Amino acid sequence: MNVAIIAAAGQGTRMGGNRAKQFLELAGTPIIIHTLRSFELCDAIQEIILVLPAPDTAGFLAIAEKHRLRKLSQIVPGGTTRAESVLRGLLAVRSATEIIAVHDGVRPFVTSDEITKTVKAAEANEAAILTAAVTDTIKEVSNGIVARTLPRKVLRRSLTPQCFRFELLRRAYEQADVLDPDLTDESALVERLGVKVTIVEGSSRNIKITNQEDLVVGEAILNELESWS
Repeated sequence: MNVAIIAAAGQGTRMGGNRAKQFLELAGTPIIIHTLRSFELCDAIQEIILVLPAPDTAGFLAIAEKHRLRKLSQIVPGGTTRAESVLRGLLAVRSATEIIAVHDGVRPFVTSDEITKTVKAAEANEAAILTAAVTDTIKEVSNGIVARTLPRKVLRRSLTPQCFRFELLRRAYEQADVLDPDLTDESALVERLGVKVTIVEGSSRNIKITNQEDLVVGEAILNELESWS
């Protein structure tokens, strides 16, 4: 069995306002519902564990039922950091699980095909992450001065899902300080174990919605996708 852990316990302070960003709406539907639907429709995922802010856990099962999210099995209260929230989701996973797919709750445009390819790559290679090409020129800086220009052809943006064999990810988290706010990437934890992480090329549409400008871009992406359907 393959399980998706959807990390959506953030408070969305960069977005502003009184609502956490995962509950803001795109085309009248909360962002988190768009995200969950992608995993609901993906045959490579059999179960979903959702990590939410503690005050929002109680009423969400009713919302999930309304949107026919049948794979959603557990809703877990998050921690003070992303890493702690993912760990709490990981601790809720049953031992019979083969692959864990960790995904940001505010990346609503991931496709079932991207999820499937990343899961299959992890099945073959233990660890795999979805990535996208870097289109801007990237500078490394030090003390306000450009230290060097990095070659774009060897750079990738790290997206989600990030997929790993269950025992491997659990071992990586056993050695992690989950209260470190800078731990925002499961792949980095697995890399520390000396494990090679395979990349799967994904779409630049798989954006993370973190501010008001991203909401505008998200609406445009959603309108484009609906015009194709």
